[in-house]
Amino acid sequence: MPDTWVVVGLDNGGTCNNATVLDSSGKFLVDRLVEIPSRVTEGPEIAVGALAEALEGVLALTGIERPRVRAVGLDTPGPASADGVISSKGATNFPQPAWWGFDVRTALEERLGLPVVYNNDGNAAALYAHHAHFGTEAAEHSSISAIVGTGLGGGVIEAGQVVRGAAGMAGELGHVHIPMQGLLEDGQPLPMCNCGFGADAESVASLTGIAANLLPYWLTRFPGHELADVPILEAAKIVRSLGEDGDPLALKIFEQQAMALGRLFTIAANFTDPSAYFVGGGVVETGPKFREWFLDTVRENTVLREEQRRVAAFALVPDLDMAGARGAAIAARDASAP
Repeated sequence: MPDTWVVVGLDNGGTCNNATVLDSSGKFLVDRLVEIPSRVTEGPEIAVGALAEALEGVLALTGIERPRVRAVGLDTPGPASADGVISSKGATNFPQPAWWGFDVRTALEERLGLPVVYNNDGNAAALYAHHAHFGTEAAEHSSISAIVGTGLGGGVIEAGQVVRGAAGMAGELGHVHIPMQGLLEDGQPLPMCNCGFGADAESVASLTGIAANLLPYWLTRFPGHELADVPILEAAKIVRSLGEDGDPLALKIFEQQAMALGRLFTIAANFTDPSAYFVGGGVVETGPKFREWFLDTVRENTVLREEQRRVAAFALVPDLDMAGARGAAIAARDASAP
């Protein structure tokens, strides 16, 4: 009989868990979000139970019997170690002290009685983008993914595998320092990141960067703008829709974000020389015209040698709402395949 084992991918978020199933032939058995509440604000024990519930739910949906599950892939928002221990200083999605230093991978493994393979959500999405783009040739290529959200996440993939680093902190792209000369306007303050760094990529290319750094400055350059009387956090979330409509202030903000990503990719080009550069996140979950303009601007601001430019690909992270769970499943498959 053919080998019919499967792996399950679980993408844990601040609001929901999304689950998927990947069979031994490399086929995903669900083509949409399969979500339940993540319940992370109720503490580790209840949240781990919700992850177990997500697994049982997606198995019931696909008609897969539990003995066929060889392993589980799990991703969570960072910061966390390579083995799935939540940062001892806490994390945005895990604010209660009970989470600080909590080993979520081991807790889920013990709950399920199955091997659990861990990645942070940026690495998982990067892994899926890489495999979706290169397919059967994934092991022959490298890539870097930048995913713009509340912060700036992403990952580095080498020979089809996530680069984790000694402490599991590789691929923290948001905290790479980038040159600001020529990116900032004359008189524009140096952007600061929540991590304490100034002039890192996240201080510009993130929703937090818009609210803390970019929007306050650009409102001074566009007096009377409609966002001037809107609370800053709410206004930052509106900027994307205004950008799609061609609003000049919004386009200035997103131009600076694209320039920041281009400079980040330029550093990557000189450090890892990847085969492909992927961009994901809310900034490209937009209409075709806007996202193509944004990706083109990223490409124009990525300085490559001619030899690199001939072979490098620029693309969007596909299926972004499912990318985390799918990348987690790919990691579990690769770790458990005979």
